[in-house]
Amino acid sequence: MTKTLRVAVIGAGRMGADHIKRLSTRIHGAEVAAVVDVDLARAQSAIEGIDGAVALASAEEALNNGDVNAVLIATPGFLHEEILYKALEKNFPILCEKPLTPDAESAWKVVQAEQALGHKLIQVGFMRRFDAEYSALGAMVRNGGLGELLMLHHQHRNPSTPEGFTNEMLINDSVVHEFDAIRYFTGEEITSVQVRLGKPTRSAPNGQHDPQHVLLETESGVLADVEIYVNAKFGYQVATQASFEDGIVSIGGDAGPYIQTAGKWGGNVTPGFEDRFGAAYDVEVQSWVDSALRGEIGGPTAWDGYATAACCEAGVEAQKSGEKVKVRLNTKPDLYK
Repeated sequence: MTKTLRVAVIGAGRMGADHIKRLSTRIHGAEVAAVVDVDLARAQSAIEGIDGAVALASAEEALNNGDVNAVLIATPGFLHEEILYKALEKNFPILCEKPLTPDAESAWKVVQAEQALGHKLIQVGFMRRFDAEYSALGAMVRNGGLGELLMLHHQHRNPSTPEGFTNEMLINDSVVHEFDAIRYFTGEEITSVQVRLGKPTRSAPNGQHDPQHVLLETESGVLADVEIYVNAKFGYQVATQASFEDGIVSIGGDAGPYIQTAGKWGGNVTPGFEDRFGAAYDVEVQSWVDSALRGEIGGPTAWDGYATAACCEAGVEAQKSGEKVKVRLNTKPDLYK
C-alpha cells in the first residue's frame, strides 16, 4: 500500500487553490502531484513553489500521469461526472467537492458505478461534518444524553451573492449543506421539503427571492427548518439550534473576542465560509488522506451525494410550487449500509 497520496487537484479556482495550499502546507501523508485547469496559466501559477508538481490542461492527462494516485475534484459541478468515472476506472481515492453531480439521476449513475467496483472510493466534500461544533452536536444526538432529538433550526446567511446567483441556487448551492447536516445529525433520510417565500429584501438581484424558509421532515418525524438569507450584508453566519427532550443545544454562534468598551459591546462576524470553516476543511482533507492510505474513505459517501441531490430536486420543485414535495430516493445499496 502506498505511504503517500500523490494528488491531482482538478480545478484551480477559488476552492481548488485553497485545497492546493492546504495539501502542500498543512496536510500530512499527501503531496500535490498535478494541478489541472482549462486556464493553464492559472494551473501553472497554482503550483509555484511546489516541488515535483506539474500543471496540466486536462483531467485525463492528469489521471494518466504515472505519478498520480489520488484525485481531488474542485471543478464546477457539471464537470464532475466524467472525471468521477475516469477516476473510478483508475481505482483512485477521490475527494469530490459538493455536489457529487448536479442532479439525482447522474448522481445515481455514479453510485451504481462505484457499487459495481465493490468498494468505496468517493468521499464527498460536505466539510461541515468535520467542524468541531457540528461534531459535538452529532455526538450529543448519538449518545442520547439529552433524550431524543425533536427539532432542528438552521440559519444560513451570506453577506451577498455573486452575479448570476439564481433563485434555484439558494437551494442547490446553499441549502444543500443543511440537507446534509440534517441527515448527519439525525442519521436519517429527509422525506419531504417545503419552501415558503415571504417578504423579500430589496438587496436581492432581479429574479432572486431572498430570504426563503425551507421546512423539512425526516423518516422518524424530526422537523427541521432553514432560514436561507444570501444577501444579509452583515457577514457570513451559519448556526443551528437543536431541541431535545431534555435540553436545547446551539452551535455556530459568533466567535472571537467579545468586547465591551465606551458604552458599547460586540464582536466580529466572519466575512466568508473560508474563515468560518477553514479548520473543518483541514480536518476533512486530513481524514480523507488518512483513510485513503488505509484503503477506506473518511467522510460522506457517494450515497450522501446522491441523497442530497434528491433533496435539492425536491427543494427546487417545492420552491416553484409552494407545496410539500416528497424526496424520491432509490433503494440504498448494501455497499453504503
